This record gives sequence, C-alpha cells and structure tokens, in this order.
Amino acid sequence: MAVRIVRLGSPRQAHEGTRIGTVRRPPRGVPKSEFARQDWYDVWFPTLAPGAETVKQAQQAQTPAQWKAFVRKYKSEMAEPEAAHALQLLAALSQHSDFSVGCYCEDEAHCHRSVLRELLAERGAKLA
Repeated sequence: MAVRIVRLGSPRQAHEGTRIGTVRRPPRGVPKSEFARQDWYDVWFPTLAPGAETVKQAQQAQTPAQWKAFVRKYKSEMAEPEAAHALQLLAALSQHSDFSVGCYCEDEAHCHRSVLRELLAERGAKLA
C-alpha cells in the first residue's frame, strides 16, 4: 500500500489505485465523463493545488531563487488548516491503500507535485 506521485494524463501503472487530481482546473476540452477513462483523474481535489497566483509564479520561475520562492509560497498555502488536514489524511491513507496524486506538468522537478511528495513524506506517508 502506498501513494504514488504521477503525471495526470499518463498511462496508469499497476497498483496505482484511485488517481487524485491536485490541480487548479480540470483538463480543457475533456468531458467530465472521460476524465478517468483518459487517465486524467478519478477524483478532482483542488485543495492541494497551488493558488492561481502561485501557479503563475511557478510557471514563470526561471532561476533556482525564483523556484525556491514558489516552493516557500506553496508550502505556506499547504500549512493552512484545510490543506494541512488533507495532507495528514492522505499520509494516513497511504498506510492502508493504494492511490495516486498528480498534476499535468511534464517535469516533476518543476512542478508542485515534487513539493507535494516532500510534504507527504514529512507526514509519514508511505510513498511508492
């Protein structure tokens, strides 16, 4: 049992379980009825997505200092009670079931899901 960090829209892997989309917006031009079938996500959970301004900050980050500023801002958002409770819940669930969380970005190193991985690990999540 574990949580996997995935790129939404990529083919599903064995034992991935329920795929949770931690994105601000659903995929454009895709009917809701097709989200799961097309490997986007089974459940949309924007609580763990960066805020709109924070997403812009990440997209515009071109230097390590700019990326670090994004990481600080995103971690600050994830420290808010609703997000913090959600992270703790997912960390606990990872001990007993398989599921995945993800985002659309191609490069995990330049995506909030890299920070999400770290935040889940800090809370004791079992990562695949």
